[in-house]
Amino acid sequence: METKEPEASGPMSVGLPSGRQRRRLTLAGVPGAVAKGRAFTRHALRDWGWDRTETSEDTLLVVSELLSNASLHANGCRELVLTADESALHIEVHDGTTTPPVRHSAPQRGVPGGRGLYIVERLSDRWGTHTYGTGKAVWAEIEASRLEYGMAAGR
Repeated sequence: METKEPEASGPMSVGLPSGRQRRRLTLAGVPGAVAKGRAFTRHALRDWGWDRTETSEDTLLVVSELLSNASLHANGCRELVLTADESALHIEVHDGTTTPPVRHSAPQRGVPGGRGLYIVERLSDRWGTHTYGTGKAVWAEIEASRLEYGMAAGR
């Protein structure tokens, strides 16, 4: 179930976030969580005008990696939360275990797996985790300036 929660006064509009906007996608027990999460994120990036840069593609990869890790290693995805404002896009994937993720120091060539958090670290500006109750959230942030079309076009 998708919910959109504007945290600024007034209705949610298309374009760069004014104030702070949050979108949530419930994924508990939903088949195809990674694909649904990518589509949800793609739609949000388009609404916010953040869909025309290389960084927007990197953002979709970060979301895919976080959702895949939750699906494979953390008792499944519970929720994807995107929070955007003028400074950054904050991505959170909530899962069903309090066990912290393990980032392998150097993925081994030719060996599958072990690259998810390495990719998240390389493509995001910050990432981390926080636990609560019976689960945790693994999060990543991407600076808004990297997602803005005008900034990317001028590089």
